[in-house]
Amino acid sequence: IKTWDKKKAGSVVSLLTNLSVLLCFVQSSDLRAHVPGIFMINLSLSNILLSIINMPATFLGVVSGANPLGDLFCHVVSFAETFITSNAMLSMAALSMDRWIAVVFPLRYSSKMRYRDAFLIVAYSWLHSLIFSLTQLIMDWGGYSYTYASCTVHLDSEQVSQLGIYATFTALFHGSSFALCLLVLCFAYLKVLRVAKSHCKRIDVITVQTLLLLVDIHPSVKERCLAQRKKRKQRATKKICVFIGSFILCFSPYVITSQTGASTVQSHSSGAQYYHSVHLHLQCTDVQHPEENSSQVLSYLPRLQHRTKHRGQGSTGD
Repeated sequence: IKTWDKKKAGSVVSLLTNLSVLLCFVQSSDLRAHVPGIFMINLSLSNILLSIINMPATFLGVVSGANPLGDLFCHVVSFAETFITSNAMLSMAALSMDRWIAVVFPLRYSSKMRYRDAFLIVAYSWLHSLIFSLTQLIMDWGGYSYTYASCTVHLDSEQVSQLGIYATFTALFHGSSFALCLLVLCFAYLKVLRVAKSHCKRIDVITVQTLLLLVDIHPSVKERCLAQRKKRKQRATKKICVFIGSFILCFSPYVITSQTGASTVQSHSSGAQYYHSVHLHLQCTDVQHPEENSSQVLSYLPRLQHRTKHRGQGSTGD
């Protein structure tokens, strides 16, 4: 019950914080006048939909241990999860590109990043997310997963024949969403960090020259100026590390569990196929010699255990 209360509190906090972002955008004309506000609204809407649709369904699935709302709604939830997650990643990548253009090309920012450009980026983000979500829906890869105890994209044991297509879909989805966005974030913010450090060096030169000219300045003032110089160098690095670290912390569990689920299905399939081949071989042996049949069973068991041991815990049960 305490875990359930914590999860409900997390969903409520996420909903309220993102609603406050929308309220600030509506009330502030300065935010509406800036292009990054479009990306922030797109990211906030994704988080709000995630708080309203996916998080309550996941909590109910974890508590009940079964599909709580029916197959139709579960397919909707898994569709929304793929769409919202991809859209949120691309929104964060768009924000990083906006900051890169604003810092590296400040005089040409207004011509390089206009409202039309921002809406085109958001439209691409929605189209990109919609393609993968519709693919998942058409291939019937969404629904309730007992492994994750939630409505998410996964491959059922009855769909083992689609394992190759599903693995390709998963690789393309995470490669074009998580990996690409992480690459864009690192590239953009490393460029921003380089420019910030060059600005800090210029400020430091001016500060040192000023301190040398002011002979009668108090020593405490000089120490304070030097301390502020160190803080300026660390401030930009900390902000960039926090932004990239939050992206990895928020989305890497989703990517890792998806990849683990695909490998688990593959290990189940391999273990089942090997077990089935053993079963067929034993059926073809001479039934008139049960002692020979038993010895063959004992000879196959170590090989089966060795194969299943190296294919994960999921295949051991097979």
